[in-house]
Amino acid sequence: MTEKNIILAARVASMLITPFYLPVMGVIAVFIFSYLNMFPWQTKLSLVLMVYLFTVLIPTLLIHIYRTYHGWTLIQLGQRERRMVPYVMSIMCYLTCFYIMNRLHLPHLLTSILMVALVIQILCAVINVWWKISTHTAAVGGVVGSLLAFSILLNFNPIWWLCLTIVVSGVVGSSRIILRQHSQTQVTCGLLLGLVSSFITIILI
Repeated sequence: MTEKNIILAARVASMLITPFYLPVMGVIAVFIFSYLNMFPWQTKLSLVLMVYLFTVLIPTLLIHIYRTYHGWTLIQLGQRERRMVPYVMSIMCYLTCFYIMNRLHLPHLLTSILMVALVIQILCAVINVWWKISTHTAAVGGVVGSLLAFSILLNFNPIWWLCLTIVVSGVVGSSRIILRQHSQTQVTCGLLLGLVSSFITIILI
């Protein structure tokens, strides 16, 4: 594989496996693997769409408008000093979604997914004040930590899903390093932050 193809593959992986998809994938997984699969499909679809709206679509549009207004490229927006406003936008959208879910009195399994994503976003935003950390790997680490926590609470064997998410984390981390968006230390710390914070959040809350 040539250097050009490697960079292209890294860009595709970085675009497809973004931090914004963590809550959506988590909610879908809960509907598939827990007792919540008994919900009517219309209810499950509407909840997934609601989570998608507030954690993917709206934050993406707001960040795109913000980036376009300043005339920055995606790489320029990735500079540590310019990441704080996108963090705040994302956190506000996540908080809105979490508030709506609580008002609807949805099961704890669902709201815990949003809580994990919110905690990871806030921790990354705080760390970003002093140091640039990988939100991409933090999100994947959040999936790994959530799997471990739910396997304890729901008593199931997560080994195959853990293998899959660990492979995905390697792909994501490598893509961020190849694209020179993060160092190996930033990628590793992001993964550990997401793993530990998600596990503790689900176990304790």
